[in-house]
Parts: sequence; C-alpha cells; structure tokens
Amino acid sequence: MLANAMPWISILLASFLPIFFIATALPLLPPTGFLLLIAWRLVRPGLLPVWAGFPLGLFDDLFSGQPFGSAIFLWSAALLAIEAMEMRLPWRTFVQDWFTAGIAVALYCLLGMAFSGAPPSLATLIALGPQIVLSILLFPLAARIVAALDRLRLRRWRTLG
Repeated sequence: MLANAMPWISILLASFLPIFFIATALPLLPPTGFLLLIAWRLVRPGLLPVWAGFPLGLFDDLFSGQPFGSAIFLWSAALLAIEAMEMRLPWRTFVQDWFTAGIAVALYCLLGMAFSGAPPSLATLIALGPQIVLSILLFPLAARIVAALDRLRLRRWRTLG
C-alpha cells in the first residue's frame, strides 16, 4: 500500500505546504506540488498514470488560491506533454530532465498568472521572475527528495506475523 500511495501523498503534502509560509505581495515560493509532480514523473517514469494530473490538480486548486480548474488543466497538460516527450526521447540525462522541468515550471507560472486574471504587463512578468528562477533552481532538490522517497517506498518492511 505504501509503494502505491507514496507519490500521491507526497505531491498532496507538497501542494499543501505553501500555506504555512508568510504571504508576500510578490510570488516567491515555487509551486511545490507541481514541482514534485514533475520530479516524480521525470525521476520515476511510468509510476504516475497520465490522468493523475486531474485529481492532483483538483487538490492543488483547493489550496493554491488560483481559479478553480487552472491546476487541473495545467497539471494534466504538463503530464501529457511529458508523456509525448517520453515517447520521442525515452533515454535522457538529468540535464535534459532539468531543462524539461524548467520549461514546464516557467510555463506553469506564466499560464497560472494568465489564468488568475493578472494584467500581462512588464511589471507582472518581472515580479514573476524570482519565483520562476527559484523553482528552476530547486528542481534538483525536488528530484533528490523524490529519489529518497522512492527508496523509502521500495524498502522492504518487516511484517508482524
């Protein structure tokens, strides 16, 4: 049961995590739930089904403050895009995964801004810059966390007889 639930639970907890930090006028915290979703998909391909973006995005929409349906659409689209890329390039290095995650996170933040109704101006793009850069720089940490959770997920546990 733990082996199947670990990716789902970790992504749900990561979606819930930004609530505990201080709110600022500018978006600084990375979208941790989306970052872990992308990390699980790139580090352990095939573990999450393609349709997982819908329920996980639904949960993220409840806590992110974005308009309802934005994360459902963006998470599902990201998983579909990564699946299409996976079919074309099945063997990748970590640098290519980091590049893919960087593009996905940047598009997620930009499209999330568009869905929120914020006016697309130079000031909003500049304000969004630190969040995008921090998200891209934190992907290796997210991948390491996913690798550690995957080792925990695959660990043999003793049973009480």
